[in-house]
Amino acid sequence: MSKKRPKIYILDVTNRDGVQTSRLGLAKLQKTMINLYLNEMGIYQSEIGFPFTRHEVFYINANVELAEMGVLKPIILSGWVRAIKKDVELATTLTRIKNLNLSISTSDQMIKGKFRGKYTRQDIIRMMTEAVDTAKERGIEIIGVNAEDASRTDMDYLIEFALAAKEHGAHRIRYCDTLGYDSPFTIYERVARLAREVQIPIELHCHNDLGMAVACSIAGAKAAVDEGVDAYINTTVNGMGERAGNADLVSVILAVKKASGFHDRYQLDERVDLSKAWKIAKYASYAFGVPIPINQPGVGANAFAHESGIHADGALKDWRNYELYHYEELGRGEPEIIETGRMITVGEYSGIRGFRNVYGKLEIEFKDQEEAVKILELVRYANVHTQKPLTEDELRFIAKYPEIARKIMTVLP
Repeated sequence: MSKKRPKIYILDVTNRDGVQTSRLGLAKLQKTMINLYLNEMGIYQSEIGFPFTRHEVFYINANVELAEMGVLKPIILSGWVRAIKKDVELATTLTRIKNLNLSISTSDQMIKGKFRGKYTRQDIIRMMTEAVDTAKERGIEIIGVNAEDASRTDMDYLIEFALAAKEHGAHRIRYCDTLGYDSPFTIYERVARLAREVQIPIELHCHNDLGMAVACSIAGAKAAVDEGVDAYINTTVNGMGERAGNADLVSVILAVKKASGFHDRYQLDERVDLSKAWKIAKYASYAFGVPIPINQPGVGANAFAHESGIHADGALKDWRNYELYHYEELGRGEPEIIETGRMITVGEYSGIRGFRNVYGKLEIEFKDQEEAVKILELVRYANVHTQKPLTEDELRFIAKYPEIARKIMTVLP
């Protein structure tokens, strides 16, 4: 009987690394909407935030509650902590998160330049294994261990680090190309050796400093699968993230599904639904306040635009002449309706009449005036919270889950 071939899964980190984009961020309601859209899209896991950071606690617990209610299912929700015992203890005390990634720097550059010689290589392994042991004791179900700056880490030491993590019960190793230093060629070689010698599922976390985050993520995933272990590609919606960003969610999915030599040999998690791409990309653009680049793969304004005579003629005869995939596969093609007459919006100073008009257009009715006033009050808070007019889906979410919405928007100093 032949061994089942490993798969490639998507672990999106928009709500952790994406929100670390300098000068930008998301409100907790917006982070929750991202989780809901990722779940709709069939994404395997969402790294939803920092469970040891107090302003994240209500939001994280509310999202765990949504998972327990079956609203955020089957997506796996996970948190990020430093690979030190006290962070794990704090995360498991403050929140009900069930899955954690424990992160620590492993390169000599970081050990010397960041820790200033305070720790040795063996200290790093000791701290990490103590954190893994604590996570197991505290009932964490999926433990990932992140080797920060793995791409600049001595390979023998990286293997020693990963073996120690595995021996203490870690379920995955996250290979972090923290500075976007790898090329597709080097990451393939390094991840292949790591997977071969440790035999543990590998997460690929690539940054885009050299413009190769997607290519490196795909090459790293190929290496892991070639060596017989599952691969988990870390992505962010629209490639948001620190400095030049992370591997873009839609681009990664397109590459695995459509690239030559990939789509017919490597299996992407079958739950992934590319038709939700347009919806989540547009929402993230609005929430972050960052336009989608015109030439963004799949979701950019020019992704399916043809102007030159030869291209236009060829595309009109058969779209396959000049398009690698059809726009409908990404959920595009519906006309967008723009209001040009009277418009009533809901904000922090809205009254009940305008509010009921907006919800009436969404075909949402309230059982009585008391319920309407209660939801209006939450919508006002949400507008203060996001500092943007609420989207239709945000309005629907608040009306359907008012108590959860209240918890999400709670921040105590």
